[in-house]
Amino acid sequence: MDIRSVLQGVSQGIALIGVAIIAWGVVKATVATVRVEITALRRHHLPASRLLLRQQLGSSLLLGLEFLIAADVIRTVLQPTLQEIAVLGGIVAVRTVIGYFLHKEMADDRRVLAEARRNAQTGDGER
Repeated sequence: MDIRSVLQGVSQGIALIGVAIIAWGVVKATVATVRVEITALRRHHLPASRLLLRQQLGSSLLLGLEFLIAADVIRTVLQPTLQEIAVLGGIVAVRTVIGYFLHKEMADDRRVLAEARRNAQTGDGER
């Protein structure tokens, strides 16, 4: 067994971990969303719960993307042609942009949640 086949296996394993993290996050978010929406159907207004769900799903997506980028880097080390490097650069750029905007959205959601908690504690918020 040579180093190339070992690294290929490592790369595939890391990619599978990334996909599993994303899939698990989606499954958890789907189940939680159904619960929240059932509660909302009972005439409870739950914007904070929905924001929390977005935070959890966004976190899973970001972590999964990091694993997928790591797998792509290892894969490119195995075949360092200009084409492979260009493809990796494109993939990393797209995933970085997605990660940036997900992170930005999550930060905005955290601010909204913190404000909702402050309002709930002072009695100024909706109930």
